[in-house]
Amino acid sequence: MKNIAIIGAGTMGNGIAHTFAQFNYKVSLIDISEASLEKGMDTIARNLDRMVAKEKISEADKTKTLNNISTFTSIKEGVKDAHLVVEAATENAVLKGKIFKELDKVCNENTVLATNTSSISITQIAAATSRPDKVIGMHFMNPVPIMKLVEIIRGYNTSNEVMETIVALSKKVGKIPVEVNDYPGFVANRILMPMINESIETLYNNVAGVEEIDTVMKLGMAHPMGSLQLADFIGLDVCLSIMNVLYDGFKNPKYAPCPLLVNMVMAGKLGIKSGEGFYDYATSRKAEKVAKMFS
Repeated sequence: MKNIAIIGAGTMGNGIAHTFAQFNYKVSLIDISEASLEKGMDTIARNLDRMVAKEKISEADKTKTLNNISTFTSIKEGVKDAHLVVEAATENAVLKGKIFKELDKVCNENTVLATNTSSISITQIAAATSRPDKVIGMHFMNPVPIMKLVEIIRGYNTSNEVMETIVALSKKVGKIPVEVNDYPGFVANRILMPMINESIETLYNNVAGVEEIDTVMKLGMAHPMGSLQLADFIGLDVCLSIMNVLYDGFKNPKYAPCPLLVNMVMAGKLGIKSGEGFYDYATSRKAEKVAKMFS
């Protein structure tokens, strides 16, 4: 596998493109929005600049990485020579189904189709194609160029050959693959999201404030950031989407999203991406100031 196509130029998509390109794979970055592609490439360039400044890579490495990426607004054109397609679109089952149905039509019959979904069933996504044996989950962690873990999720029909190929490929780009089975939330988010949701419940029930909850998690649990800060970083809309997948998948009330989380998403308070969540990011992307409604 040398030609990799990435669907979606957002945070995860451009991070995945960056990672493959840095390891000298030819990458097609695909998005229906030219503006999103420009923003994605700008993000990759800035992240590479930081790596150059820290002397982790050379200026020549940066140039080579950027030259390994081509951008497309057409899925058909972008995946034409792809050996692997990694879909990194919005966490929405209907949207992903439509994308995979199109990919199945326009990709070579031997192309492996992967999804970066953080919670949606691989088996469900694969059902939109005529090649469920070649559909697999590759759940990268954010920020992709830095985080080592990749959850490799086997759908009900994923072949052993595809599983072995993707595990080997993940190692070639400096990641540590962990094989998991296809259940809602997989491993990472089945554990992480209920913890974040419970932190929001703790705030909702006035047990403690935003800073107090996050301080307990950082100092008491040795987490690098507090649960509420992490929720803002991930995006509260993404957190809600994953909680809904868990709740729908297991029909267990312990996975019901906190009403505060639901209301914040409806109000457009999504965290860093909207400028406000549990913290106020009007002047800094760091969680330094608690949002007005919680202060």
